[in-house]
Amino acid sequence: MSVLDLLALLPIIVIAAAAVVVMLAIALRRDYRLSAALAVIGVVLTIAALPVSFGMAPTQATPLLVIDHFALFFMGLLLATGLAVILLCYGYFSEREGQNEELYLLLLTAMLGAVVLVASSHFATFFLGLETLSVSLFALIAYPFKNKMSLEAGLKYLTLSGVSSAFLLFGIALIYGEVGTLFFQQIGALLRNSGGGDLAVLIGIIMIVGAMGFKLSLVPFHLWTSDVYQGAPAPISALIATVSKGAVFAVLLRYFIVSHANDFEALFTVISAIALLSILAGNLLALLQNNVKRMLAYSSIAHMGYLLVAFVALNRIGSQLTVETVSFYLVAYIITTLGAFGMVTVLSSAETEADALEDYRGLFWRRPWLAGCFTAMLLSLAGIPLTVGFIGKFYIFVAGVDGGLWLLLLVLIIGSGIGLYYYLRIVFQMMKEPARQEDQTGGAIPWPGGVALSVLTVLLLWFGVFPGVFMELIQGMAAP
Repeated sequence: MSVLDLLALLPIIVIAAAAVVVMLAIALRRDYRLSAALAVIGVVLTIAALPVSFGMAPTQATPLLVIDHFALFFMGLLLATGLAVILLCYGYFSEREGQNEELYLLLLTAMLGAVVLVASSHFATFFLGLETLSVSLFALIAYPFKNKMSLEAGLKYLTLSGVSSAFLLFGIALIYGEVGTLFFQQIGALLRNSGGGDLAVLIGIIMIVGAMGFKLSLVPFHLWTSDVYQGAPAPISALIATVSKGAVFAVLLRYFIVSHANDFEALFTVISAIALLSILAGNLLALLQNNVKRMLAYSSIAHMGYLLVAFVALNRIGSQLTVETVSFYLVAYIITTLGAFGMVTVLSSAETEADALEDYRGLFWRRPWLAGCFTAMLLSLAGIPLTVGFIGKFYIFVAGVDGGLWLLLLVLIIGSGIGLYYYLRIVFQMMKEPARQEDQTGGAIPWPGGVALSVLTVLLLWFGVFPGVFMELIQGMAAP
């Protein structure tokens, strides 16, 4: 490897080094604040290293990793999201008993897996990045080991994630047995030369899509989602819903474009059915919930279904428009979902998790600023104008129209209408009078979480009103 290759890989090197530094710091001295500070510094330095890699891009830094504008864009997005999760974790875990320094080590290794995943050009790094991310999540979900719900959630995620990894490896083996390579680019070339491959390749790709369907909690692979989101600590639920899903969707999009898997019409029929069922099931199941975390879990299923609408249009509208649409919607989804789970995080205490709908009764009277931020997040999730969520759904709708996906668009409109109802349920609950007179005022929230929520709210409104500048950035960077 040359010096230029090392410079191209600098973000991955820095985030890996940050994890090692935090681990050594914990071994030398247990200090919660120190571990949190080192984790923040490590992520900030990694983000600062992205421009250096940008100057080297695009380059095949190693046979297994490609550093291009697409990878760097998603690295920046996922690292910024991880930084917000660290800030939310600081106040949340500082009030809880136990030695919580290792939490930040696990957060850094999860981000390491995510950045490796989005830069993958080979199934080996695809799998290694995915497992590095997933194994970190096992421990993070069950981190409050004295909480039975957290342990149950961690066990469920561990078991079902193992099953999905088996499907992924079997699908990879079928493709390798047919084409004799694990490189995305070479798979695409060989499939093109052979006229699209045979049934074994199609089954292999379907198995990979099924494995990724688990990670994205798409129907019918969604059964774990609500239990895991409810049992996991609130900021970790935010990590699963944003960093994990964003990284998986990014690498799946790269694989389909580079390997020309979109040439299989039968495959896109299956994905269309998954998108339709995810939108309907996610929204309908969310209607039945009185637990905010479970409601957001089912909402995330529906939003992944919306993303699949643009994904299905890939072989009809071209890769460039698909990548732009998916990238913008992922940004909108991450901002709003992170803000919504962040609200649950800052309102939770060491004794109770603020996840019951009743916990938000009278929030406008007790904490008007927090209630305003939460309302903005919910309206963005519903796709109301002047929010980033509206712009994201508009791009999805345009992609669907250009691709002629009329049935999926109809389902998208119906699902959005259903979603508006259960999002407004939370808003109306916040507008009610507090149940007790002493609830008229609220205490202070941890300042790192407050900073994160403030920035997310500003971005939500800014990108909703002035999306042009950010869309130009996506057009220039998000192209594999």
